[in-house]
Amino acid sequence: MALSRSHCWLPVALLACSLAAVATERPDPLNASAAVPTFTPPSAFTGYSRHGDTRLQSWKDANDAVGRIGGWRAYAREASQASRPANAAPVTPAASESTGAPSTPHGAPHHHH
Repeated sequence: MALSRSHCWLPVALLACSLAAVATERPDPLNASAAVPTFTPPSAFTGYSRHGDTRLQSWKDANDAVGRIGGWRAYAREASQASRPANAAPVTPAASESTGAPSTPHGAPHHHH
């Protein structure tokens, strides 16, 4: 049985692979003086793009804008509508919210006179 040309190169290729494996043997992790390849971690800022300049307004103007749109209740209503399904009934504010009067929390002391 005659060997084809591709089979002749097989022992040579195996020898080359084994020599390469010996040459790239890992250093002993218990040997403190073993040579270790250097590692340069990637920067956390790789790919960072600076946020564009935004025009800031004064705190008074910001407070006035919040008051015009309905205060914190408008933000709360907007957040609750975003999480509600489209076919759900609208949320009606509690009596204390509509009058603006603070309600007594359950854990607050009761003053009986």
